[in-house]
Amino acid sequence: MDSDVTKGVVVPLLEPRLERGGEVMDRLAGDEPKSVGDASSVQSLVDDAWLDELADALAGAGWLECDLASRLPVGLLRDLKREVEILDKTEAMTRAGIGRGADLLKDRSVRRDKIVWMDGASAPQAALFSFFEQVREGLNRRLFLSLKRQEAHYSTYQSGDFYKKHVDSFQGRASRMISLVLYLNDDWGIEDGGELRIFDAVDQETPIGLLRPESGRAAFFLSEAIPHEVLPARRTRYSIACWFRQDEVPLPL
Repeated sequence: MDSDVTKGVVVPLLEPRLERGGEVMDRLAGDEPKSVGDASSVQSLVDDAWLDELADALAGAGWLECDLASRLPVGLLRDLKREVEILDKTEAMTRAGIGRGADLLKDRSVRRDKIVWMDGASAPQAALFSFFEQVREGLNRRLFLSLKRQEAHYSTYQSGDFYKKHVDSFQGRASRMISLVLYLNDDWGIEDGGELRIFDAVDQETPIGLLRPESGRAAFFLSEAIPHEVLPARRTRYSIACWFRQDEVPLPL
């Protein structure tokens, strides 16, 4: 793998909890958001044809850009954005690091975003996790990856923040297998920067995709094989990162 690629697994420097600043969060939230419903009743448009397309892309090119706005419950993207905005305002998010345990690094020359891990406790998160579960089951049936669980976090990039080229998992570790990035930003223009640049799995100096972080846009890619980077943002940028994993229990930090 190219020496410019950061070979690390992304974890937070601390173990943030959504409960941090809960009273302040409630006060800032104002009226209750429109509920997306009980997660058990949420219906997303994860149909067989789309899952076939996703599986074929991952098995072939190793990645796929798509629009998930029409595959998620109405209002869910809005509610997720509202939640991460409140978390950002209440300082519930922390600077992310590279590596795990004793190898954890806080290197702002590599990445400058802030994150908070999602636990599925809120209604918007529960609805999103229901979608993730349908994707996990669908990919298992098609690619025989034995994906057992997923993990996800919100990310905030302020103006000037970036994340240099990296991969999401160590080769052969059998942990993170499929990565998903979902964007939550309305009216995002070319002048706002913050694009996700995807590189070829074989020739890792060759860009093969550039994804503007507009609300509902998403990228799926192989966690071990596909290098990617986040170009500097010029305004606050919100996203969700999810990993589908083969291990059964979280690894200790």
